[in-house]
Amino acid sequence: MGAVTTPSVRDGLSLLREPRFARLFAARLVSAFGTAMAPIALPFAVLEDLGGDASDVGVVIALGSAAQVAMQLFAGALADRGSRRRQMVRADLLAASAQAAIAALLWTGRATVPSVAALHALAGVALALHFPAAVGLVPLAVARERIQLANAWLAIAQATAFGLGAAAGGLVVATAGAGAALALDAATFATSAALVAGIRSASQPRAEAASLLRDLRDGWREFTAHTWLWAIVLQFTVMLMAWFGAWAVLGPIVAKQSLGGAASWGWIASAQGLGLVFGGAVGLRVRFARPMRAATLACLPSALVPLLLVPPAPVAWIAAAACAAGVGFEIFSVQWNTALHTRVDPAALSRVSSYDVLGSIALVPVGEVLAGWGAEAIGAPATLAAACAGIVLPTLAVLCVREVWSLPAKG
Repeated sequence: MGAVTTPSVRDGLSLLREPRFARLFAARLVSAFGTAMAPIALPFAVLEDLGGDASDVGVVIALGSAAQVAMQLFAGALADRGSRRRQMVRADLLAASAQAAIAALLWTGRATVPSVAALHALAGVALALHFPAAVGLVPLAVARERIQLANAWLAIAQATAFGLGAAAGGLVVATAGAGAALALDAATFATSAALVAGIRSASQPRAEAASLLRDLRDGWREFTAHTWLWAIVLQFTVMLMAWFGAWAVLGPIVAKQSLGGAASWGWIASAQGLGLVFGGAVGLRVRFARPMRAATLACLPSALVPLLLVPPAPVAWIAAAACAAGVGFEIFSVQWNTALHTRVDPAALSRVSSYDVLGSIALVPVGEVLAGWGAEAIGAPATLAAACAGIVLPTLAVLCVREVWSLPAKG
């Protein structure tokens, strides 16, 4: 993969002393801590508070993903036309409202599967608004030559918070209930909004004023101009459908039936967070000569998680696999975001990011629904085996694309 070491730890730490980036870093740290609780709290809320089954879990989780898919392109165009910072603030406040409302319904005993699903869909809209704005804000907050450092630090912030938040989420759900975990998530979104609101970023580049449709068409042209970009997005279309079906739906169900419940799943999720920290550290210290090759290969360990859930291995083994998956995902994330920031037209960055996210998650709702139905119809083991294949096969296939294999580092 041709890895060479890059900036010193001192150079990396100096970035955290820059006010704009420090606020962005803190916002990512806080919101990710709360966000890590939701994937644990929601399935157990449906299974335990509402008395639902695997299909109900699949539908609730899938509606959030479907809402994100439906809103994603529009969100990217809005971020490039308006203020990325303000869009992030509004998205965080919307997410805080949705999570607080679910918590209130659970606490008052008025929650139903349809009401929780509808509010989770609102949270999906918030995520769609947040992501392209967040990607586009990074190059406005740091100098171009420090973008990989910035992406690595943000990855470490998110990973650390995910690990701690997942462990805390499992414990909170087990001791105080899913409503308490979702209320904490709402509070972290509100805190993130306050932090981002105080960022004074550089001037945002904008393309010539045009209609929304033309903006989307221009964004599509920039997206399809990079073979490595759309090829890997196609890989993720299939891979994430398989991953989220296994991780977000079947994992909590297997944990409830065979691994001891929410606390055990929280520890497994926190192990993934620990892996994300390690992967972010690699991004901080290592620059790959062929970044897309390294990033794609790093996705393969994630197949170990569904493999070890069927039949369920000991919690420690599954946690180790989740840790390895986290390392790989975060190596991918740092290399991917750095490639976007250095190779894509800055004026179209949020739109391209939206096409990236839309393509990557387009089939996630399908995977989540099929995972729930599959567990009921053919059993969790067969469904998890299919998920494992859905991760490995597209990942190996995309490595055959020349640009993915040979694209050099830049910037």
